[in-house]
Amino acid sequence: MGSSIFRKKKIENTLAESDGEGHHGLNKILTVRDLTFLGIAAVVGAGIFSTIGSAAYHGGPGVSLLFVITAITCGFSALCYAEFASRVPVSGSAYTYSYISFGEVIAWIIGWALIMEYALGAATVSIAWSEYLNKLLDGGIPYEWSHSPFESFTDSAGIAHAGIVNAPALIILLLLTLLLIKGTQ
Repeated sequence: MGSSIFRKKKIENTLAESDGEGHHGLNKILTVRDLTFLGIAAVVGAGIFSTIGSAAYHGGPGVSLLFVITAITCGFSALCYAEFASRVPVSGSAYTYSYISFGEVIAWIIGWALIMEYALGAATVSIAWSEYLNKLLDGGIPYEWSHSPFESFTDSAGIAHAGIVNAPALIILLLLTLLLIKGTQ
């Protein structure tokens, strides 16, 4: 096979690993139902709770067109994954499919892109939940401890406030991370 960075993984090896031959790793404990709920939770958390409100307020009627374009894009993504799954009939993600189809370098790039996507999605949800928590507590969390260092405002008395760290978002992110670590077997 050689040591080329563009080497591809053989489908036969992937199928053998998915059957358990020579495969030592995490046990598969998530069912189709679990994964469906995980996907729905990610969409609801990142999309509805954190984006729609501010987008509708600032975007106006163009937001409706944005949702149509997004739906079409998601449909094409689903068709791509269906094509991958029909050609490589194993559980996997874009990393597995790209490793077989395009090679190790492309799979590595896609793998890191997936990690960044999940990290940014989790951060977005944590920040939105932090804002909701602060509103629930009627602004009980000081501005400095509920906003990033890149945010600031001047109150009605002319006093400038600058964020230090969004502590509730960090705590929520830590709790979600611990929950995911505990759920991984």
